[in-house]
Amino acid sequence: MPKHEQEYKMIGLNISYYRKLKGISQLQLAELIGLSRTHISNIKAPNMPTAVSLDTLLDIAEALNVPAKKLLDFHE
Repeated sequence: MPKHEQEYKMIGLNISYYRKLKGISQLQLAELIGLSRTHISNIKAPNMPTAVSLDTLLDIAEALNVPAKKLLDFHE
C-alpha cells in the first residue's frame, strides 16, 4: 500500500464532491486547469490513488472556487 494512499483517496473524493456541486464535468475541470481529463480522472479514482502536486491542488481549488483546505479536509 503506497504511503498516504487513504489521504489521496480522500482528496479525490473531495475534488469529486466540489466538482459535482459546481456542476462541471471532469473534462471541463481539466480544461480549466490545463490538464488532461485522464489525469483528473486518475486523481479522483478511489481505486487508483494518484499523487497530486501542490500547484495542481491549488489550481483545482481555484477552478472550483473553494479554499484549498476544503480539498484536504478529511473529517466532514
